[in-house]
Amino acid sequence: MSKAYVFTRNGGPEVEALVDQDTPAPGPGELLVAVRAAGVNPVDWKLRTGYTRPGSVPQPFPTVFGSEAAGVVEATGPGVEGFAVGDEVFGNPVTGGYAEHTLLPVAVTAHKPASLPFADAAVLPVAAATAYDGVRQLGLAPGSALLVTGAGGGVGSAAVQLAHHAGVQVIGVASAAKKEFVESLGAVHVESGTGLAERVRAAAPGGIDAVFDLAGGDTLREAASLLADPARLISAGDKPLVAELGGAPVERARTAAVLDAVAALVVAGVLRTHVTRTHPLTAAGEALRAVEDGHALGKTVIEVIA
Repeated sequence: MSKAYVFTRNGGPEVEALVDQDTPAPGPGELLVAVRAAGVNPVDWKLRTGYTRPGSVPQPFPTVFGSEAAGVVEATGPGVEGFAVGDEVFGNPVTGGYAEHTLLPVAVTAHKPASLPFADAAVLPVAAATAYDGVRQLGLAPGSALLVTGAGGGVGSAAVQLAHHAGVQVIGVASAAKKEFVESLGAVHVESGTGLAERVRAAAPGGIDAVFDLAGGDTLREAASLLADPARLISAGDKPLVAELGGAPVERARTAAVLDAVAALVVAGVLRTHVTRTHPLTAAGEALRAVEDGHALGKTVIEVIA
């Protein structure tokens, strides 16, 4: 048996529970992994409320939370090559990451560099990889100006760092409480809230060349108004609205090659994961609340004791 944090039906926090379940068996192309750490993301609680990812089908209840995890391979499924029992890995689980054991498909799993802690590796498959894909999608030239909304969160903080490293001028939108953090990433901080467009114009008098949105809603609408070309607008925060505004969602690659690339950037010191909160699996609900309230700084991680 293996412990896992699940939601038993769609709803609020009242449908969450820590349960014992059968340890999953790896199928073709899958790895059974003893989880050491799992990243916590907004999509986790959104799925609990009934949100369904485009192109996917609802999972049967109980559903284990978690879209990214790192751990140690305990068994390999048929046809697996390049991985062995004892390997330290990270990736996107198919059976949820808030658990003592999960299944990782090799197509979206990478070997964890020895110098990279499990907690840092666990936050790369969703947040850092989304940022990496989005910055590559925009293809900004050095010296151009990028506006990142939600710059104090997991994806936003990674996007700021990657763009700044590429020589791009970054304006990061976040709450006043996150000003010091956003500036430490290499961005010019602009406070979120009503009147955003005016504040951005003052911070970037030369104009904005592109927008990487992670907030959605009214923030996305104001950010879009700053662009001459709506095609330079991408969002991972509000896909329906960004399409309405003439932009596009972030195009996710979801490959092991991207995971290798972001891990190498962390090891090289280019990208900092900014894991700011860790919780044991027994306090997974507390970790989820920290992200669900919308004010989390950096990344929140659930650690599983070996």
